Amino acid sequence: MDTAEQECRVLLSRNIKCFRGRIGLSQMDLALKLGISTTFLSDIETGKKWVSAKTLSDIARVLKIEVFELFKPVEALNQGISEAVMKYLDDIDDTVIMAIGASIEPMVRKSLKKVRKYYNPLV
Repeated sequence: MDTAEQECRVLLSRNIKCFRGRIGLSQMDLALKLGISTTFLSDIETGKKWVSAKTLSDIARVLKIEVFELFKPVEALNQGISEAVMKYLDDIDDTVIMAIGASIEPMVRKSLKKVRKYYNPLV
């Protein structure tokens, strides 16, 4: 991946998080409104995946912005907000996601055991 593409991915991922946070949408809320999985949205927000023009347009529509705003440099978006504050907010977002995952994992495992037992009573 060349430098220009990497820079675009970084801008896109940061800006989606930023605009999503400004209107109070979680990753799950945004994914549902877009009709995509939270995993795919997470991959976009971490720069692992790229998006189609339609998905970019849909993201901008849901976030109530123009598509070009998804690629504005961070400084232009965060006038008056320090980089340290933005990193802190990003870290909180990641921490919350990890905490939610850890808290629901035991319930998911228990449910899976019940489903397996229902479909395969010999287990």
